[in-house]
Amino acid sequence: MKTAARYCRWASLLVLMVCYLGVAGTTVVNAGIPGNSTPQTNPAPQTRKTKPKVKYYRLNMNHTIHARMGQTLRSDKAHIGDHFTTTVVDPVYSSNGIELIPAGSTIVGRVTSVQKAQKDGKPGAIGVDFYKVKLPNGHSHLMNGSLTDLNSGKTTSDNEGTAQAKKTSKRNLKFIGGGAAGGAVIGAIAGGGKGLAIGAGVGAIGGFIGKKLRKGAEAEVKEGTEFGVILNQNLSLPAYKPS
Repeated sequence: MKTAARYCRWASLLVLMVCYLGVAGTTVVNAGIPGNSTPQTNPAPQTRKTKPKVKYYRLNMNHTIHARMGQTLRSDKAHIGDHFTTTVVDPVYSSNGIELIPAGSTIVGRVTSVQKAQKDGKPGAIGVDFYKVKLPNGHSHLMNGSLTDLNSGKTTSDNEGTAQAKKTSKRNLKFIGGGAAGGAVIGAIAGGGKGLAIGAGVGAIGGFIGKKLRKGAEAEVKEGTEFGVILNQNLSLPAYKPS
């Protein structure tokens, strides 16, 4: 009887030791496996802040921007591909009065054609286009603009001073030599047609290029000369906000 009882006690201790070792071993193994540690409550997902959607306003094709030349161009010195800058004189607004292009913005242009004055009386000419507007807040936008005049009867101004071109406004015009006071005229070079004489001051005055000039004159667009930049395509811009 004593032997049986002793055997039972040893058997019970052995079972307890096996159970203990089994539990301990499982704990050690689980501790070494990522993700098997004591479960933790997942933090609440953070809500991402979304940027507000930018609203754009459209400037329609044929809209004319009042610009001022930033440097002098001459047909005997200019080259195709030369870049130049102009300054926006009057702020540009959307149809519902939202300011899109403030005064002082920069419109970048480039020379697309050059013709030097010739001995047979043909005046010099400079063809240009405009491809970018830079705002005072550092933002830039691509555009497609051409040279036009402001006071040839083809533009009107609204009560905010913004020039608007009518549908009949001409495009692909050039600066042509022979303007008053050694300046240039805006017009079509082919056939020596009519043009609009412009100088270095504000605005423009009427002028006429004769069929045959006695002496060819170089086209000189002086710094400070004012003219129009007419949009060839619609231009979408957000409301202007200073930086």
